[in-house]
Amino acid sequence: MKTILITGAGGFVGQTLAAKLLSVHEDARLVLADVTKPPSPQPSSSRIQCVASDLTDSAACNSLLEVSPDAVFILHGIMSSGAEANLELGLKVNFDSVRNLLDRLRQTNPGVKVIFTSSCAVFGKAATEKLATEVDVVPMPETSYGTQKLMIEFLINDYSRRGLIDGRVVRLPTIFIRAGAPTAAASSFVSGIVREPLHGQKSVLPVDPTIGLWLCSPRTLAQNLVHAMDLEAERFGHFRTVLLPGYTATSAEILDALETVAGKKTRALVEEKRDETIQRICLGWPAKYDTSRAKSLGFADDIGLEQTIKDFIESDTKG
Repeated sequence: MKTILITGAGGFVGQTLAAKLLSVHEDARLVLADVTKPPSPQPSSSRIQCVASDLTDSAACNSLLEVSPDAVFILHGIMSSGAEANLELGLKVNFDSVRNLLDRLRQTNPGVKVIFTSSCAVFGKAATEKLATEVDVVPMPETSYGTQKLMIEFLINDYSRRGLIDGRVVRLPTIFIRAGAPTAAASSFVSGIVREPLHGQKSVLPVDPTIGLWLCSPRTLAQNLVHAMDLEAERFGHFRTVLLPGYTATSAEILDALETVAGKKTRALVEEKRDETIQRICLGWPAKYDTSRAKSLGFADDIGLEQTIKDFIESDTKG
């Protein structure tokens, strides 16, 4: 039975990924780690081990890797607004702890598969005037978060070139719709302007509703993260970064879809109230991308706004 380690597993993406892995990899044992002990998406499953591990502590990192993972999903990190507000914390978590984890893995588990979730924040404003791709546009991040993600991308690519690890970097679109509480991500409002109104609560739209956003549903994200692990190493070639498929939508289009699915009263719970800091960060993200590389590698296209909202309502009802 192979062992798959997920760091940052207490978050929404980690929980969604863990559930997907359990359903498609019956031969896998999952180790879910986070700074506080994460919940299990299937409490009755004997194939899940949940542990508390602060990866900014070298001893904790060494102890965690005693599970000898066959594959590692690196999801932990301080999100965009949080990393911008606190440079030292962002560096400690998003760069130092990940570099230490990679160094320990290459020493104790040479050749291990490593799947790192990066971000479109690596691009910066220069890419917003073009159709962004992972191969033709030079990343020039304009936030500390984007810079920290890009540094790890380069490190994983170099370690893979050297044969030290089998790295796969996936640049994620904004995840729409995240369940649970708002996060410290600048893009948190994208889920909030749908999630909170569907719960009968007011929500704030902090940016110009005409700004384009690159989105991906939880369903498609989980499918593509598993595919990133399962894909043969040679198909990546010498460059290990892939821009995951998504679609462009404005906040206005999101609210139109919300009204179509849930009615005008639900949409009316959203109030526009500009936050210049969040808008500045969002304007540094390209809204249109060429994901032909990902599609050639077999990554899946997304399902669109209305279906994602319907999926959220269905899962929310079950939950």
